[in-house]
Amino acid sequence: MALITLREISWGFGGAPLLDGVSLQIEKGERVCLLGRNGAGKSSLIRILAGELEPDGGDIWIQQGAAVSMLEQEVPREPAGTLFDVVAHGLGASGRALAEYRRLSRGTSDAQNAGPSSSPLELQEQLDLADGWALAPRVEDLLARAGLDPELHFAALSAGMKRRALLCRALASRPDLLLLDEPTNHLDIDTIVWMEDYLARYVKTILFVSHDRAFIRRTANRVLELDRGRLSSYACDYATYLKRSAADAAGEEKQDRRFDKKLSAEEAWIRQGIKARRTRNEGRVRALKKMRADFRARRRKLGNVNLQIQEAERSGRLVVEAKNIDYAWAGVPYVKDLSLVIMRGDKIGLIGSNGVGKTTLLKILIEELAPDSGTVRHGTHLQIAYFDQLRMQLHENKTVAQNIGEGNDFIIFNGVKRHVISYLQDFLFPPERCRAPVRILSGGEKNRLLLARLFIQPANLLVMDEPTNDLDVETLELLEDLLMDYGGTLLLVSHDRAFLNNVVTSTLAFEGHGRVRQYPGGYDDWLSQRPATEPEPAVAVETEPPAQSRPKPSKPRKIGYMEQRELEALPQKIETLEAEQQQLTATLSDPQFYKSETNAVAALNQRMQALEREIAEAYSRWEALESIAQGK
Repeated sequence: MALITLREISWGFGGAPLLDGVSLQIEKGERVCLLGRNGAGKSSLIRILAGELEPDGGDIWIQQGAAVSMLEQEVPREPAGTLFDVVAHGLGASGRALAEYRRLSRGTSDAQNAGPSSSPLELQEQLDLADGWALAPRVEDLLARAGLDPELHFAALSAGMKRRALLCRALASRPDLLLLDEPTNHLDIDTIVWMEDYLARYVKTILFVSHDRAFIRRTANRVLELDRGRLSSYACDYATYLKRSAADAAGEEKQDRRFDKKLSAEEAWIRQGIKARRTRNEGRVRALKKMRADFRARRRKLGNVNLQIQEAERSGRLVVEAKNIDYAWAGVPYVKDLSLVIMRGDKIGLIGSNGVGKTTLLKILIEELAPDSGTVRHGTHLQIAYFDQLRMQLHENKTVAQNIGEGNDFIIFNGVKRHVISYLQDFLFPPERCRAPVRILSGGEKNRLLLARLFIQPANLLVMDEPTNDLDVETLELLEDLLMDYGGTLLLVSHDRAFLNNVVTSTLAFEGHGRVRQYPGGYDDWLSQRPATEPEPAVAVETEPPAQSRPKPSKPRKIGYMEQRELEALPQKIETLEAEQQQLTATLSDPQFYKSETNAVAALNQRMQALEREIAEAYSRWEALESIAQGK
């Protein structure tokens, strides 16, 4: 039986509905990625599943006793106190009472209060009645698995650490379904890798929205695509989804062309005038009217961003030369003794944890910030365009058009005079959106506007600090293609591993204590080249006994021939079982089916239960054989 079922859900505000008769079932053990263009309604669907948003129409069924928890896209401002307090608040009234009792017993006063009149005795009685004392080990265990100290104060943490703590809070209630809205946004690579490992080990059923293709590939076993108000389901991994989705899009395009050709022929027939009216078939006329209505109701696919870079004079062969750069702040070394030569055409990615100094180094290299020691020299004819991750270049109270035109209605782009609104339509801003103030834009829209503003500047050195945040996958891939073909020089800060792999030719890695080393290639190349003594990106998630007390691990055995054959066949077997499960689910969701014989209903329910067991056993066997094959 499905954990949660949506049937004919509709929701929207003005214009075409974002959700137009959407139906969905999520089964236990599914790890579902929800994809769609910016503004397609993904976050709205997530909030409906979480019970935070009421749909305009349709039905929602949740399995009795099933719990749903959500990790929001943005870090909320409300949490206060220690990490223990924040996570405990995810356990409802008992958790809040536990956090308050713990606060009072320690004499601290910075946590959220359980109630204005709560005394230690009242809290103790409340915890006794609800068996609330058993919750403390659960909170401490979650924080230990996340590598977090329960006594740290939430407000003092980085965004990545806060996201870890909020994930623990979402998991504290042991939800049957975990909802994640852009979980990797604004996180560094170390934290993203940690989250991937944590979800793989400890969370069974997930529905998440993400544009991080590496995260999707590692996490999802089913993909949902939200497009023009409708939901399409693909019971497969991300790579297979890309092929199937492309085939579906090609089929839809072919069908639309056939429809349009037939409509054109019927319109020509009706325009024959008196001759047509004498010989016309009334049924044919009615069919034509229906075709006209279908054509008007057809929702066109949202176009792609038309990305072009303003051509600039070619720079000299030497772009930037840095010698023995040192920079520290408040006694903390950000960059130490760095020498670097950047040549025309280089595409360099900067990687490292949040706060290590990537943006600082960018500003030093473009001479916006002076180093403590060392020198920076620029080559000739250098024209720089800078993409700021904090979006400080945007004027929030000005309109979208004013941010581009700076008071003018026209711009000159590659020698051609263009109206500002025409230029903005290349970035998917309709005319009415061009007149809206920037402060009301979504994160994805603001990033598209920054790209539009960046690319009107003639540049032969592009400096881009986190350009991929909030962009949908289609726009990301178009930006990749543009930067790969760009003839100038690129300095790029990004935590998107796929983007780095596809764009950069070398990588500057921040390796702690101000050390910055250069490696050829992208992120995967850095992983294979970095020193073996470097720590893994993911943190330890379980407390282990001291090394001397652990038994010596036995030598892993090799996978046998028959086991290898079984391993290769398991993905297809699981796909077949899941396809049958989906078909049975659709049948059991149809009210008309229950008008059939009782024996048929009982037989299908029994088969569904058997399928659940078979799929679970197949996944378990797959995991076991994979472990043997990998020598674990």
